[in-house]
Amino acid sequence: MNYAGMTSTLGLAFAATGTLFPFFSAMIGWTGVFLTGSDTPSNALFGTLQVVTANTLGLNPILTASTNAATGVMGKMISLHSIAVAVAATGMASSEEGRLFRVTLKHSVALALLMAIVTMLFAYVLPGLVPNPTP
Repeated sequence: MNYAGMTSTLGLAFAATGTLFPFFSAMIGWTGVFLTGSDTPSNALFGTLQVVTANTLGLNPILTASTNAATGVMGKMISLHSIAVAVAATGMASSEEGRLFRVTLKHSVALALLMAIVTMLFAYVLPGLVPNPTP
């Protein structure tokens, strides 16, 4: 996606969200880890998108890229990989995967929304607390 320019194109499309992008930035990180199963591939996949969108909107790209990683942790708990490992490691029956997912999903969504709100605060209320990128 990066070499083909798709993440840059998606980043420009997300710029249409305007001042709400810091909120969506958190949701992108959360979704990325849910889909890939790990923070590292999510950062590789969506890091460029976060930076392109932030630069287009005049936001701090360090904030959006770090939000991608931080909120990704909230998506890790509902990743299908993590659910399967948790069921196997605890000796639960495989039929319990759905129940474990439903219980964990509530916590994951609540924490991701909290991170989205924190990101909005850092973007507009406390921007001085986020390091500036080097020129």
